[in-house]
Amino acid sequence: MKKSYILILSMLLMLVIIGCSQEDSEDGNSEENNNEEQKSAENETITVEDARGEQEIEETPENIVVLEWVYAEDLLALGVEPTGVADIEGYNQWVNIEPELSENVTDVGTRQEPSLEEIAQLEPDLIITAQYRHEAISDELNEIAPTLMFEPYPEEGEGDQYEEMETTFKEIAKAVDKEEEADKVLADLDESYEEIASQLSEEGLDGTELVLSQAFSANENASLRLFTDNSMAIKILNNIGLENAYDDEEFEVYGYTETSVESLEPYQDAEFMYIVQEDDNVFENQLSGNPVWENLNFVKEDRTHALPGDTWTFGGPLAAEVFAEQAAEALIGE
Repeated sequence: MKKSYILILSMLLMLVIIGCSQEDSEDGNSEENNNEEQKSAENETITVEDARGEQEIEETPENIVVLEWVYAEDLLALGVEPTGVADIEGYNQWVNIEPELSENVTDVGTRQEPSLEEIAQLEPDLIITAQYRHEAISDELNEIAPTLMFEPYPEEGEGDQYEEMETTFKEIAKAVDKEEEADKVLADLDESYEEIASQLSEEGLDGTELVLSQAFSANENASLRLFTDNSMAIKILNNIGLENAYDDEEFEVYGYTETSVESLEPYQDAEFMYIVQEDDNVFENQLSGNPVWENLNFVKEDRTHALPGDTWTFGGPLAAEVFAEQAAEALIGE
């Protein structure tokens, strides 16, 4: 009888041991599976579409060099500071947004001719640039790090500059795993447009037609850029309820026609908004006393509106908001 009890107890003990072993094995397999899933997630490639098509990035980059200002701005808008930027002095002069680049960011040469040596020394995980500037050195850049090349100036029929800005911003966000942050930035921008449009409407300025110009000296003569409907700047003005009076006859890939004061005569009943530098104000210098300029209705009726000299019309979402605010202030007269 005792032997039977001992035999039964032994069998029960064996069942308990086997059960525990299976649980341990299952726990071990579960932990192993979790580790494999985590490792798989870490090694998952990111597919980003740039001007050349789909590009694969093996992991989320942390050390990024940017060779075109707008893409530096895009990263800052997403809470990511680039390690290197081309022509930081020029960026600080023109790109008037918050947050600013910190002093830790390294200058890697000019936008036209960046220093490959400086870029390589930073050992970047990713390089971001504009195709139209650096397609010729794409092989050299890709030897240093995976390189994304975007095209901020779409050809005719390929969308406008504003659409391209938003698309590129989202692709950069995908590359740095900040897609939710990008959605919020763009949503905040749309909300700002609505608020500014409401302010203009209260002032009776909604639907105002205007000509937007950036003017400067060229061979001692006054040269005027008149912005076209496909430009970033005009699309921003449209978003706050303003209209472009300038009727461009031909497609301008860069979003403006470079012309002279005589081209303003057909649009003299519109408002005139302009950007000049303090040390190169062609309206006070070359065009002072010019009969064509002085006899334009918007000049005689004091309907010209100056924007700050550092107004940036080729930026990303943060610069777009700043420009919209500046345009509204110039029109309202505050």
